[in-house]
Amino acid sequence: MLRSTLSLPVSSQVLTRKILLIRNILPINLHRDKKKLELRAHYASSTNAQISNLQKSILAVSSAFTAFFDPKRGDMIATLGETTGSIFVNEMRDNMLRDKTGRRILRERPRIHSSTIDIPYLRSLPLGTFGKEYTNFLDEQKVTPDTRVKVQYIYDDELAYVMQRYRECHDFFHTLTNLPTNVEGELALKWFELVQTGLPMTLLSSIFGPIRLSFKEKERLFKKYVPWALQCGSQCKFLLNVYYEECWDKNIEEMRKELGIYLVD
Repeated sequence: MLRSTLSLPVSSQVLTRKILLIRNILPINLHRDKKKLELRAHYASSTNAQISNLQKSILAVSSAFTAFFDPKRGDMIATLGETTGSIFVNEMRDNMLRDKTGRRILRERPRIHSSTIDIPYLRSLPLGTFGKEYTNFLDEQKVTPDTRVKVQYIYDDELAYVMQRYRECHDFFHTLTNLPTNVEGELALKWFELVQTGLPMTLLSSIFGPIRLSFKEKERLFKKYVPWALQCGSQCKFLLNVYYEECWDKNIEEMRKELGIYLVD
């Protein structure tokens, strides 16, 4: 390689050095050090057995049908998201690549799990901090960070991580928006996520979810929550570009202001 470079004209040598320099500093995917990649513990979905497009379509229809009649089936909702959202997950990844913090998250691939975050420490933080409010939400709902289903039907390693990160951030979205976890609150959050991500799963939930509501609940949803979700979701920062693990001790009101999130009246 050195010999062939030396045999080039001076201008070509300069151009070659510039190309190599750019290649070495680009943030994501274009060039990675093999040893660092091997040492990094990253999310890998490539071990999953791939399915055909026909099988994926059948899965999408069956999971949508099941999720509609049994909204508590988180596994079916997750399957629906994976089998219908490939284009939009690409766009989510691109949104992260356009942001400095988003690129770092893609490079480091942090996971939100009880083995990676110190829940007792977060409970000890002062009231009003993001970490304290997050654990208050977990305790009130009697859930843990470990309940999110692993991605199965996205075979690109990086895109699978983006979808996993989106799932694992769901409770952060609840904490920041202060939305209730009843049907209306969950649907409002789905409208919010629809604006943020464009995922077909959120669109289907937003359209068909209200069918199960009473007239008063529908009226409240579309007069109060949906307008808030469309405006707030479109004007606030793309929330996958937030490194939540570095925000535990931040005042949650200040964090909302920084992100452009305001609460529903």
